[in-house]
Amino acid sequence: MRINKYLAQCGLGSRRKVEELILENKVQVNGKVINNLAFQVNEKKDKVTVENKEVKPFNEYVYLKLNKPKGYICSAKDEKGRKTIYDLIPDAKGRLFSVGRLDYNTEGLLLLTNDGDLAYKLTHPNYEIEKEYIVVIEGKIKESECAVLRAGVIENGKRMPEAKVDVIQVLKDRTRLSVRIDEGQNRQVRRMFDPIGKTIILLKRVRIGEITLGGLVRGKYKELNEEELAYLSKI
Repeated sequence: MRINKYLAQCGLGSRRKVEELILENKVQVNGKVINNLAFQVNEKKDKVTVENKEVKPFNEYVYLKLNKPKGYICSAKDEKGRKTIYDLIPDAKGRLFSVGRLDYNTEGLLLLTNDGDLAYKLTHPNYEIEKEYIVVIEGKIKESECAVLRAGVIENGKRMPEAKVDVIQVLKDRTRLSVRIDEGQNRQVRRMFDPIGKTIILLKRVRIGEITLGGLVRGKYKELNEEELAYLSKI
């Protein structure tokens, strides 16, 4: 088994994340530092350590969904002392990691698991897993501005990915939209609205693939049901 896949199955993060550990010379196999991403591990014989702590793959995977409130970050700890999502799921700290991230002021659906392979598939652009957000902006938005969002706004001379955008509700002082993307660049949805001069009042993720937030209360979490697990198994 490749070293990055092995570490992902140990619950250390997605394959992309654990590759950073390997390249930073934090991984040893049988006492020897490994920085070759293609290194093959013998699961039955080799002793693998990360920062001098032995790691082994999980025998049982855990899959949760969380309704993240505003005012929480997705890291396990924060230098600024801000609250993290692991304050909401204390038993998961150091054991589960979030699939993708939501920034401090964004709320909504997060998936948490110790299944590194699944995390890799859900976040890698090649798998085109669609994510839906509810966006509330100040004022109204023109159809021409929606067209710009759909085509991909220009940011620093580069075109951002295309998006599916629909107006859900127009009120006197605000507009509610549905935005669907399948790449998930850092702060992508917020960055989309800056070039067209729109201020976001609320940003909430409500769906990842076929898994929806549903009626999950803000700040609460629960295990995925059989239907949701069946969907994940097909990815």
